[in-house]
Amino acid sequence: MSAVTAPAPRAWLSHALATVVLWGVWGAFSGLAPEHGFPETLVYCVWALTMVPPALIVLSMAQWRLDRGIRAIGYGLAVGLLGAAGQLILFYAVARGPAYLIFPVISLSPVVTIAMSFALLGERTGRLGAIGIVLALCALPTFDFAPGGSGGAAAAWLLPAILVMLCWGVQAFFMKAANHVMSAESIFVYMTLSGLLVVPIAWAMTDVSRPINWGLDGPGLAALVQVLNAIGALTLVFAFRYGKAIIVAPLANAGAPLATALLSLVVLGVVPGALKIVGIGLALVASMLLAIEPDTTDPDAEISQPEVANA
Repeated sequence: MSAVTAPAPRAWLSHALATVVLWGVWGAFSGLAPEHGFPETLVYCVWALTMVPPALIVLSMAQWRLDRGIRAIGYGLAVGLLGAAGQLILFYAVARGPAYLIFPVISLSPVVTIAMSFALLGERTGRLGAIGIVLALCALPTFDFAPGGSGGAAAAWLLPAILVMLCWGVQAFFMKAANHVMSAESIFVYMTLSGLLVVPIAWAMTDVSRPINWGLDGPGLAALVQVLNAIGALTLVFAFRYGKAIIVAPLANAGAPLATALLSLVVLGVVPGALKIVGIGLALVASMLLAIEPDTTDPDAEISQPEVANA
């Protein structure tokens, strides 16, 4: 395999911050198309299609070389299918609950990534990271506190949000691990292919007996919003390529949902209850502590290029 050009200093940070901005804006407006009569299952289909142009661009930049080893395919499909499942469940959740509460729950996904990285990759976190994990776990129950017997309504979005959190937490772990056996470009291509594989399932889940808005404020609006999601997924792949999972996951996967929550509050002018404000605050502090925790992993473990070539 040809030599890989050394990345710019702290390249992971620029890619992670780009993900925060792109996903933060995407999340705040991800519920618009369903609100205009375009089902969330079809929003998923649009999202899968918006992944194709960036995938073709990065594949062409890699001279159309796609890693095809068994491990590469396995990792690529694991990353892609976990991401696709999370996306499909997320579109279900945002059609049934407020983004300013759903996305703080999703922002706790780095807890899953850090636990797996600690156990399987030998990555470590210090005192600030440990405090952040505890605060994140304390924040989670506050989103289900619903005085007056509205717990059932909360469960309609809370349980799917927790599933998204788990999917994306595990996905982030596999995304980092995949960089040891394949290029970032190949990872994103497999993510795209996996997303397209789930399209027939999403299409079959669509309730065609109900009116569907096929106008510009339906699929057109969905495409405009979901392209931010697709590009953000690409920048996240490169953030994991150049950075440690225990640092990148909290900054990108937690920062973006919290940016979504804050932006949603500003745009919608909604003021949640006192306990939910506490929950959002705890999640915000937790993600900040996880992000600023010094990287205590072995610097020799960082990779400069995939360890295997195409099979």
